[in-house]
Amino acid sequence: MPTLILVRHGRSTANTSGVLAGRTPGVALDERGAAQAAALPGRLAELPISEVVTSPLQRCQETIRPLLEARPELRPHTEERITECDYGDWSGRKLAELTDEPLMQVVQAHPSAAAFPGGESMRAMQTRAAEAVREWNVRVEADHGADAVYLMCSHGDIIKSLVADALGLHLDLFQRVSVEPCSITAIRYTRLRPFLVRLGDTGDFASLAPREEPSGEDAAVGGGAGAP
Repeated sequence: MPTLILVRHGRSTANTSGVLAGRTPGVALDERGAAQAAALPGRLAELPISEVVTSPLQRCQETIRPLLEARPELRPHTEERITECDYGDWSGRKLAELTDEPLMQVVQAHPSAAAFPGGESMRAMQTRAAEAVREWNVRVEADHGADAVYLMCSHGDIIKSLVADALGLHLDLFQRVSVEPCSITAIRYTRLRPFLVRLGDTGDFASLAPREEPSGEDAAVGGGAGAP
């Protein structure tokens, strides 16, 4: 079966302002995010990408635009099932405000039981995304062969949940996975099992350096802003 390249969108204006964007319209890439997107064609130059699938949200569409310009033979497919988690009433709120919400502890430690007020559960988020990937695997293999490579541009929590699915991890462990903006994660699917062959690869190690302000022990809901 095919190899899936998962690209998280580049750094967005919501990432740098500490806002949980969710599906809020009009969230664009910031200057760094645009530069990350511009570098993406070079990073993927060696890969024979057969299909490009993207979340409908603006920040994902902007992230893949340079790749599509560099490869005019590719036509993007919008896939609603890999859009951002529906954070409901939490959407558009400052992450700092959400820290003291009782639900945040559930999101961190027991996400399979977390359902956002006015939105969806994290369990439903993972299910729809995994179903989309499995259907696209079949479609890509039928159209391009078992060794095909295709790309999906999506969001931090979606990609983390797909990694957990590929590794056979319970969703309650998915907060242990980290994927920075415009990072590349690759999963090679086979008949019996998937193989995680890249995880959160950004091409640099700046985010591993000590920071002036500690990042804390909790996972960044939505994925975080990455290296400063």
